[in-house]
Amino acid sequence: MVPVLEFPDPRQTDEDGLLALGGDLHPETLLAAYRQGIFPWPHPGLPLAWFSPPERGIVELSKVRINKTLEKARRKTRLRFTIDQAFPKVIEACSKVPRPGQDGTWITRPMLRAYTELHRLGHAHSIEAWNPTGELVGGIYGVDPGGAFAAESMFYSEPYASKLALLHLLDHLRARGLEWIDIQVMTPHMEALGAELISRERFLDRLAESLSRRLRLF
Repeated sequence: MVPVLEFPDPRQTDEDGLLALGGDLHPETLLAAYRQGIFPWPHPGLPLAWFSPPERGIVELSKVRINKTLEKARRKTRLRFTIDQAFPKVIEACSKVPRPGQDGTWITRPMLRAYTELHRLGHAHSIEAWNPTGELVGGIYGVDPGGAFAAESMFYSEPYASKLALLHLLDHLRARGLEWIDIQVMTPHMEALGAELISRERFLDRLAESLSRRLRLF
């Protein structure tokens, strides 16, 4: 049995939210981290880095804002959406999404393997967007550590595919009683959708409350 990494108190970080360096990506380690509001974020030249930011991005499912352009795209879309039908392909595509000022993304090969194993064990999930010819053209994946959801990354190769996959995910989670999702850091797209930043203290309280409900999300 692989010993689970013990993390410091997630409130004891530097000003950027860096909590610890090192450790492993074993499934039990990852689950222990997410259940404490901690996530891995590899940085070149450093041992594996674990973060718990002073402020956390979340989306309240009751406060999602859909602008007219996105609503029109949702009404007219010919895309088909599925859940957990192509997790390896989704995370692989996400790993190739370029980020400004970076070569590749934080989804390294070890991260890709670790989250694919987490999916095999039933703790990581994907939403896929398929076009009428059956091509995977968008998707999003994230982690359910036991009744909460942390969205990790998304990709698209056709307009609106990732945004509509995200809306499909939010509808799915709302129908199962979830009230919010963790997006970790704010992005312009998420902010336009109604995401907000909350303090780490408030985030950790909400996470503990959600996990205590033990909702079955997938």
